[in-house]
Amino acid sequence: MSLEQFMSKAVSSWMSSEGPSSDIVLSTRIRLARNVTSYRFPTLYSSQDAKAIVDMVEEMNSNSHHEVELFKINELQPLQKKVLVEKHLISPQLAEHSRFGAVILTEQEDVSIMINEEDHLRIQCLFPGLQLKEALHKANEIDDWMEARLDFAYDEEKGYLTSCPTNVGTGLRASVMMHLPGLYLTQQMNRLVPAINQLGLVVRGIYGEGSEALGNIFQISNQMTLGKSEEEIIEDLLGVVKQIISQEQSAREALVKTSDIQLEDRVYRSYGVLTNSRIIHTKEAAQCLSDVRLGIDLGYISNISRNILNELMILTQPGFLQQYAGGPLSTEERDIRRATLIRERLQLEKDN
Repeated sequence: MSLEQFMSKAVSSWMSSEGPSSDIVLSTRIRLARNVTSYRFPTLYSSQDAKAIVDMVEEMNSNSHHEVELFKINELQPLQKKVLVEKHLISPQLAEHSRFGAVILTEQEDVSIMINEEDHLRIQCLFPGLQLKEALHKANEIDDWMEARLDFAYDEEKGYLTSCPTNVGTGLRASVMMHLPGLYLTQQMNRLVPAINQLGLVVRGIYGEGSEALGNIFQISNQMTLGKSEEEIIEDLLGVVKQIISQEQSAREALVKTSDIQLEDRVYRSYGVLTNSRIIHTKEAAQCLSDVRLGIDLGYISNISRNILNELMILTQPGFLQQYAGGPLSTEERDIRRATLIRERLQLEKDN
């Protein structure tokens, strides 16, 4: 399979499209946690409960007009599950610990519904760029459609009931994936993160809680779900994200003004590494991709799409590399394959 053919199947719509503020905001995600009444939460339910929930959702899905597909987690190969995690379509928890889990995916992979993760249902929408309100609207449409057919656990005072108390209320987790090399290079991130936390938001790495901020990519999301409406949560997050965008733009302008030639040199050195390396590990690849993406945004490099960062940050993860190779790879083999894939992708960009 050629790289172009592989990418046509591997790259989700949110990875290859641009949205508002795409130079800094890579993607927007909205997730709603829901549970069905008459069944215990996944932390306490029986295997019969879990199977009944999957069967219920599967039957509901089969009778709908939506073009989606349901995959049962225990029927997937380990590599398939790993790829779904790397594409942000399922969580590591669902992939690793759910015997009776499942996921519903749209063809464009902009919507995924996890079944029997921490909650019975987790409705997730992914949009390119900064589109919090649009993604919430889409998630609410799906939520309304499902709630018309399922009896969700809801309390008049507390709101939607969830396995974890931190999700009670709206059950909403809104997050944006941001590329912040300017703030990182000007050493402002260490000051910014505590300030964001004090506003009731949280800063995480590329794969959420416990993950690293590879390639200067940070995930900003709300912590509070109780006591505020969905609209208030979105407005609060949007206000902070817009401030971060402004600070990142200022940091980039300062870098160009004070160290233009050094910054350009950094960008082209990283570009040289990516186009010539025969072996490259994850962290080095992520940092070089971040530098090149910054170079594209600042106009140093003009013949490469800025979506290259979105795509290659996913395509160079272990699961994708092994899927592209057609089987398991050792760590060294993955590093070799990663370098090859990056060279081929950049060459494909140049040819097109």
